[in-house]
Amino acid sequence: MKQIESPHITIRNLKKSFSNGKTKNEVLKGINLDIYPGQIIGYIGPNGAGKSTTVKILCGIIPDFEGEITMFGQDLKSNGLEIKKRIGYVPENGALYDLLTPNEYLTFIGTLYGLEAHSLEKRAKQLLSFFGMEEHADQRMDTFSKGMKQKTLIMSGIINDPDILFLDEPLSGLDANSVILVKEMLTQLASNGKTIFYCSHLMDIVEKISDRILLINDGNVIADGKFEELKTDQSATLEQLFAQLTGGQNSNSNADVLFKAFNEN
Repeated sequence: MKQIESPHITIRNLKKSFSNGKTKNEVLKGINLDIYPGQIIGYIGPNGAGKSTTVKILCGIIPDFEGEITMFGQDLKSNGLEIKKRIGYVPENGALYDLLTPNEYLTFIGTLYGLEAHSLEKRAKQLLSFFGMEEHADQRMDTFSKGMKQKTLIMSGIINDPDILFLDEPLSGLDANSVILVKEMLTQLASNGKTIFYCSHLMDIVEKISDRILLINDGNVIADGKFEELKTDQSATLEQLFAQLTGGQNSNSNADVLFKAFNEN
């Protein structure tokens, strides 16, 4: 993959803590990254490692943090609104206006991005067709399944043709055919110079689509590179590498101990 000289995202010494008044929880402990156009980043880590916090900071949802972040050469804290015009975000459990139809919702989101009516209508129609949602385009979403709502969220995340797309467990609730469509879409977006920042626990998919793996654990990035470069055992899967680096190597033996204890009761 040809790398463009200027990164889409530059992160320097990113730190974030949460406090409940009595105790302070340091979630991110000094992240430093350069992320380039055309990269599909697989951002993985255990629960509580700081993945979603990182994404929410980069999307401007969490505005207070320590460190410096520039996107498209602009400082995130002082140019957040301009940056948001060029990014897309697909959460795992995003809130939809259930009484709207997909057409109405996509029109609403596109209007917020300032898209012209003709362009917005064309893009919405193309997206609905791509995801096989044409027949549901004018159906209220309070009748939708989890998968249909997730497709709508994905469509709303790319309706503005973003230069950076943040995905936090985007395949939640999707069937196998829809997963294939999303993988094809992400590959095409990356080939068009878009940056994909992909968070997931589905290691097999991350392994297949990512050209760069970032593994975060306890608030620090502990591995960064192509999967082939990171693994010491050439037959290892990303799941095995993940377990090795995050201390989960003994999961099978732990399960043995658990069920042995069950049988003894």
